[in-house]
Amino acid sequence: MTRPPVSVAVTDHAVERFRQRVSGGSGALDVRPEIVGRVAHAWAAGRVTDGERATVRVADARRADVVYVCRWDQPRGELVVVTLWERGEDAAVPRRYTEALRRMRD
Repeated sequence: MTRPPVSVAVTDHAVERFRQRVSGGSGALDVRPEIVGRVAHAWAAGRVTDGERATVRVADARRADVVYVCRWDQPRGELVVVTLWERGEDAAVPRRYTEALRRMRD
């Protein structure tokens, strides 16, 4: 399925998660352009699945373990990257840590 062209916006939360999990301390002051490029490329390649609660998931083409959780505003043609997460046990921030933080919050 061919996807329509989109403009991509990125939240501050997604930027921080990308820095923690993907950029590996690359030193870039602003990683937004890299996120926008990765998401736009993956979107055009059809690496998209429907998520929960009106979201779509876009799988990174370079790192199959990275998934961007986005809101798709179809009428405006805008994709907003809300957060991202990693699949698998070799995640930069293992799931046990994020689950422990969630339990502390609750």
